[in-house]
Amino acid sequence: MEIATFNSNDFPEEYHLQQRYWQNNAQKCIADYGNNSYSFIPNLLPEIALKLPIGQVVYALEKRFGDQKVRQALNFENKIDSPICNNINTDWIKKVNMVGINVRTIGSFWKVINYALTLPNYQSSIHLLPIWECGVAASLYGMASWYINPEFFDEECARQYPHLNTVEKQLKVVLNLLHLMGKTVGLDVVPHTDRYSEITLANPHYFEWLQRKDFQILDHSDGIIEKVQNLILAFVIENNAASGDYFARNAKDFFNDDTNNEQVRLRILFGKKEEHSKRLMRRNALISKLFAEGFEPVPATMAPPYRGLIVDPSDEAKTIDDDGRVWRDYILEKPTAMSRVFGPLARYKLYESKNNNENWELDFDKPRKFVFEYLGQKFIELQAEYNFDFMRGDMSHVQMNPNGTPLNPDLYYDVHKYIKHKVGENIPYFGYFAESFLVDDNYMAYGNEAKHLDASDADSTLGNLQSIAISNPEFLIEFQKYVSFALNNTFKPNFTVITADKDDPRFDQFFWQGNDVRFFIATFFKVLPSYVSLGFETRDLHLQPAKNEYYTKLYVFQLKEGTKSTNESYIWGRNAILFNNINRLKILGDILFLNNLSYQTVIISDINSILKSKVLIWQLIFENNKMYTFTINLDTENAKEIQYEIAENSILVYSSFNMLNRKNQNFYNKLKILSPLEFEVYSN
Repeated sequence: MEIATFNSNDFPEEYHLQQRYWQNNAQKCIADYGNNSYSFIPNLLPEIALKLPIGQVVYALEKRFGDQKVRQALNFENKIDSPICNNINTDWIKKVNMVGINVRTIGSFWKVINYALTLPNYQSSIHLLPIWECGVAASLYGMASWYINPEFFDEECARQYPHLNTVEKQLKVVLNLLHLMGKTVGLDVVPHTDRYSEITLANPHYFEWLQRKDFQILDHSDGIIEKVQNLILAFVIENNAASGDYFARNAKDFFNDDTNNEQVRLRILFGKKEEHSKRLMRRNALISKLFAEGFEPVPATMAPPYRGLIVDPSDEAKTIDDDGRVWRDYILEKPTAMSRVFGPLARYKLYESKNNNENWELDFDKPRKFVFEYLGQKFIELQAEYNFDFMRGDMSHVQMNPNGTPLNPDLYYDVHKYIKHKVGENIPYFGYFAESFLVDDNYMAYGNEAKHLDASDADSTLGNLQSIAISNPEFLIEFQKYVSFALNNTFKPNFTVITADKDDPRFDQFFWQGNDVRFFIATFFKVLPSYVSLGFETRDLHLQPAKNEYYTKLYVFQLKEGTKSTNESYIWGRNAILFNNINRLKILGDILFLNNLSYQTVIISDINSILKSKVLIWQLIFENNKMYTFTINLDTENAKEIQYEIAENSILVYSSFNMLNRKNQNFYNKLKILSPLEFEVYSN
């Protein structure tokens, strides 16, 4: 039998050689994408993809999809149908390979299209980290308003297409093009805002407030809201309406949504959307007025007991801002292991308090329905405006009821559940991807997280496999639990490779071995959906902490000083070996899933055999009777031979030693593009 063998030494282990290969073969690779030979552009380093000029990107798309369809997509007044627009439910999101993108790392919404050229069809879903204007520390998760973040505007795009002269128009076109490319796109649903966001100040009655003086909380009763409303109105009376609009001189009418809606209040308080500097100045002045009286929104918290704040008296808990205001961090009076207080964030008040909030207790039988309705309407409008396909629920693990999940939870049990259903009334395929970690009961949430996710009608969840080194025996135990969740619950946990939050110096150790093994499982183990963040494909090993600019986590915010500061653009890793391994796996996945044939997944290994041998075996059986057997060695520290391989009907077609049966000429021809060098052919 004739065997084509190509050792890993045949592939460029140096980054500059991979760059040179692209320079010499770019036209052919782009042409192969344009003529549908591949569903992505092979051998295209993401760093190079982001530098492709718009004209070249659009040319590649026109060759693949046709001039007319691309022109239609570039018109922001059009909407290109989602690839799953005919789905009548959300089951599709339970089996996708999803890619997370922090737009700040690549610079603009348009660059998402450049990056998407490196993603094969089976990586069919894109999660965009939060897209709104930012507040304190410019954290993506501390939204300052409902306006789209202007920093994601692309100047080159506007020069090339003058009609795309706002960030909103560019975002619409990017969603159009991604849908044309067969990608679904999701946005974050964030159940909190920046501490003093425009949203908080225009709607103080949607939030919970406290009054502090130095180290003492003076008041956190329900009645405090009237004092806050009166102060905000007094500020407007003193400084006049920013917009010239008429406004009521009493707080009850000013904050009444029926007579003075949010958009009017925003104009009165801060001015027009386009007057960005004026809005910032007005907001800062209003913050100073509230701060002088000690009024602050109650900060968001994580993990039980959630409630019961006190001021942190330590010197490290003091911050002095550019205006000389002295801020204090808060802590929980009776914290547990994962308790956190996020000082710069304010969570929506979704339930009434008990006993005037004397003991920081919430009454979960009394949802504040008008707050749920406000958020539901906002995301109905966002979905309709931009045509998003799913939501990623930020902090979905938050379950604040000490009694755990009720037996018959209604629509107001969870805010993410409410939003999913409200959007889903008109968009039945609108999916819910939850951020939760499936840890022990009462650790990050009261009660059991799996029950909470089922009750919240989550379709899938992030999980926590990215937080365990793949060679750690604990990884196998958790992996088996995830398979059990997938088979027995209404949601499916993801096989998560890495997230933007885990690309952080603190977590380098999780990724010292087995990165291509993680990607192999994420691609081919179809029992679980999968999630991977931008940057993983060339991520360096970082045996010692690297420069901050190499970590995507540190671009979730914009700090110029301190241990989490970044002062330059994101720097891509230079791991050519990992890139080549992932590139080959992408092509192989492209070949297997190109025709979107339906298939069954059969797990061969039981948990005891996996724990003993550290070898996982499963099969995909396609409707055309083709069967592929996947074998993977999870002992990444000691593996000296096969780490992973695939056999087609018992004939080996691919492995970590890159062995390929020449009888399968289609596979051989497709895979030749994987290497800048020719394969050596042997006979035996």
